[in-house]
Amino acid sequence: MNELRGIHHVTAITSSAEKNYEFFTYVLGMRLVKKTVNQDDIQTYHLFFADDKGSAGTDMTFFDFPGIPKGTHGTNEIFKTAFRVPDDAALEYWVKRFDKYDVKHKGIKEQFGKKVLNFVDFDDQQYMLISDEKNVGVAAGTPWQNGPVPLEFAITGLGPIHIRIAQFDYFKEVLEKVMVMRETAAEGDLHLFEVGEGGNGASVIVEKNTVLPAGRQGFGTVHHAAFRVADTDVLHEWIERMQSFGFGTSGYVDRFFFESLYARVAPGILFEWATDGPGFMGDEPYETVGEMLSLPPFLEGKRDYIESVVRPIDTVRSTKNIEKEYL
Repeated sequence: MNELRGIHHVTAITSSAEKNYEFFTYVLGMRLVKKTVNQDDIQTYHLFFADDKGSAGTDMTFFDFPGIPKGTHGTNEIFKTAFRVPDDAALEYWVKRFDKYDVKHKGIKEQFGKKVLNFVDFDDQQYMLISDEKNVGVAAGTPWQNGPVPLEFAITGLGPIHIRIAQFDYFKEVLEKVMVMRETAAEGDLHLFEVGEGGNGASVIVEKNTVLPAGRQGFGTVHHAAFRVADTDVLHEWIERMQSFGFGTSGYVDRFFFESLYARVAPGILFEWATDGPGFMGDEPYETVGEMLSLPPFLEGKRDYIESVVRPIDTVRSTKNIEKEYL
């Protein structure tokens, strides 16, 4: 069986594409590599923030559903998304940065032997920075070269996904027997699972939680998490595998930027399998990627309509001099 390569992306829901863009670009210093629309709801923006090159395993994406209510956090949800930074010293920088920009955080702590910094955005979306200082496994990405965060402190990709689940024994079986993950550590109710090369870029933290009510999806919560597969052939292997275990799946889906499979693997938990390629850099120049509304070929015929219903958002950065902020 071709193993999963690690985390591919995490997709969440925001109350404001504009505020989301400002926060990820100018506070977190991640690069907007694609401004497009939700292919299943073309009146809705879909923004992709990643590393400098739009590498698989580095992108956090957001839907902007008009009128959706605020979500509530609880059990049976993909609760928190982590981002990798180079070392422990980078976390010290981020504490100062979050204080400067009034970002709520909980200070530097340790989890599974690594330094972490938990924080939230304007929607109460839950995040964590994790230090790569003691990390081995899946390689990090490339920090956004022209962003505001000094490169030695900048975000380089996705870290562990934190999932809360009520039926832990069942979910552990799904991760181990179906998704070929392995449990490598435990701290109280937290269990660390890794896949492939392992490390921060290929980990899931599962919290057994039978106390909280089920989370309710809305803005401020995660929609789904995706895992990396090498190519189309491997994706089809996973489609067959998931169906052989009795899971209902989406079947093959072509997202143009990558190819996908979706399956709900537990209550409230939607996973995606996504190919590493083709990626985000094929339809726009490197220098101006993410600045124009990008549409896959199968939506180009609807461009006039789409541009008439999605409000314009100014995402031009190539003409700006964004200075590195040393604190």
